[in-house]
Amino acid sequence: MRFPVELLDPVDSDEYNVISVTPDLALDVGHTYAGGLGVLEGDKFYAAAKLGLKYTTFSLYYANGYVDYDFNGDGTPVPKPQPQPNEFLDMLRPLDRFKIKLKGEDVEVESLVYESGNSRAIFFKPISPPWTSELVSRIYIETCLEDKFYKYTMFAKAIVEFIRNNIPLHDILFIDLQEAYTALLPLILKIPGKYRLIIHTAGVWGHPSFPRDLIRSEYGYYMISPEVVLTDIGLAASSQAFAVSAKHLDILLKIFPHFSDKLTYVTNGINIERWMHPKLKESYESHRLTLDTLPEFKRKVRSELEVFLRNFKDVSLEGKVIALWCRRIVAYKRPWFAIRLIKELKDKPIVFILSGKAHPNDGWGLEIMKEFMKIHKEMDNVIYIPNYTIDIAKKLLSSVDIMLFTPFSGWEACGTSYMKAAVNAVPTISSRDGGILELVVHGVNGWLFGNDIREPTEYIGPKGDEINELEYQELKKLLLDVVKLITLNPEGYYRVALSALRSFIPRVSMTRVLREYYPQIIKLPTI
Repeated sequence: MRFPVELLDPVDSDEYNVISVTPDLALDVGHTYAGGLGVLEGDKFYAAAKLGLKYTTFSLYYANGYVDYDFNGDGTPVPKPQPQPNEFLDMLRPLDRFKIKLKGEDVEVESLVYESGNSRAIFFKPISPPWTSELVSRIYIETCLEDKFYKYTMFAKAIVEFIRNNIPLHDILFIDLQEAYTALLPLILKIPGKYRLIIHTAGVWGHPSFPRDLIRSEYGYYMISPEVVLTDIGLAASSQAFAVSAKHLDILLKIFPHFSDKLTYVTNGINIERWMHPKLKESYESHRLTLDTLPEFKRKVRSELEVFLRNFKDVSLEGKVIALWCRRIVAYKRPWFAIRLIKELKDKPIVFILSGKAHPNDGWGLEIMKEFMKIHKEMDNVIYIPNYTIDIAKKLLSSVDIMLFTPFSGWEACGTSYMKAAVNAVPTISSRDGGILELVVHGVNGWLFGNDIREPTEYIGPKGDEINELEYQELKKLLLDVVKLITLNPEGYYRVALSALRSFIPRVSMTRVLREYYPQIIKLPTI
């Protein structure tokens, strides 16, 4: 069975530009992303290219990427920059140079383009004065709030100038604003009906704001509120706004009831071509993937995984169940669940793989990294890979037995790691949050634990502590049940794994996502 391929109307695709504005973008080369948003937008970029969509993504050029880590003698993580590799620089082509005003000064900006098919990624690189290069040196890393404000103001002004120089307004179908930092753009370039806001933040948390005095200094507007919430600006300026899962929409409607007429949702997806193991994809498409042939594939990738893991530790996977916890390290994702499982189940036949890193200014996250490294060194059945990359994610997500997805309910907008695992026949044990509620039937193609919380609830404090303890105990029991299933009834496990693959593929395809965002130009095949 081949993947369903939607057909693109060639007339529409030539006529219209779709623009996506994002602070980070995970390409196959370069250090151009920090986490899930960048990976999601990279998947959209390559899927749009495959479809032939006339698709332009705007982002900033970060000379020193995001962050990698070394560890000192006592296991403390030491952050370091990610200078862009020559391979990435060689693929960028200068496109345009222009000047914008920032802090009352002339700022020269160069636009660099990376191309894949009809898709273009435009990176804006400040040339002078020197302080502007430092302003955008790193992704999401700034020295103060003002620097953050001027970074995204420069981004907005550069986009405006580039569009005015290079893209006729009547050729633009949509300008999709990915998350709130891009919502400054409509304050300068006013084109009603073109803007749409995609909100990637769950709950009432994580919606950034800037002081109104800063807004006035660069945009000339006198805002009423002392703190201007960027999501409010984006919602007001947009003709439509999207949540990224059904549950996420339910939560946003309680936070932004005054924009309920604009809000809808498109559940996130993944670029299956990018994330599914090539041999598994070939087997699936040629109808050779069955309950009998899946175990052989699993044995081969397990053997390859063991070789890869020995780059980090001398480890044997023989007779072990492999459980994976991998993601950006922030508190709401509950990495302490993994730490506690490792310590309490140390005598069980489980190998735990941990991967992910914290923001360098997140002291709590850095302590979690330190604890991850400590148990990596002390326990034979734990491997910690701090510098999580797309290539490492592909290796891990296609090779393990179980994925652990543990966010505090109500805090994860969608998540996609469980999608990448599922299309590789790796089922997930997940809390009831994000898009997984639309995809997993408990015990059939994955497993669910905990409560489906839809009211704003803090994950710390008495109420949060109570929820965390109850859900941890449920997760622990469920993990032990799944380990028992794999050990005593492997056919039952392979049935769940194969069901995950077969049920997820048609529903998480990025082609489906793009079709739902752009039904005007991406058509279903005519039957």
